[in-house]
Amino acid sequence: MKRKSVCGVACQDEKYLVAQRKPGGSQGGKWEFPGGKLEDGEGPEEALKREFEEELSVAIDVLACLGSTIFQNGENQYLLEAWRINLRSRDFILTEHQTVLWVDLPTLLTMDLSGSDRDIVNLLSKNP
Repeated sequence: MKRKSVCGVACQDEKYLVAQRKPGGSQGGKWEFPGGKLEDGEGPEEALKREFEEELSVAIDVLACLGSTIFQNGENQYLLEAWRINLRSRDFILTEHQTVLWVDLPTLLTMDLSGSDRDIVNLLSKNP
């Protein structure tokens, strides 16, 4: 059975918000669209709101699903859904990441992203 995770894609002035994970672990130092795993009984919108509050200390509005991809992490298989979001604030307090950046699509294509997030960038390149 696939586990489900979500990521939030914020776009402003044709630039996308990405966050760099803190060092350590298999994804340490990699760039990603913030998000995470759904908890039991949680829908994607609730999970995104919780994850952005936990990881960046900001509230968001969840707008629309952009698409999905399947990825493997260890022995677990995940379905990752990407959702367009609006940030209610840019006053980030980082807990899981070392920095955040706003970057354009060509720059995203050159960054050291996790594999699942690279799939999301490919979706964006077809439908920004």
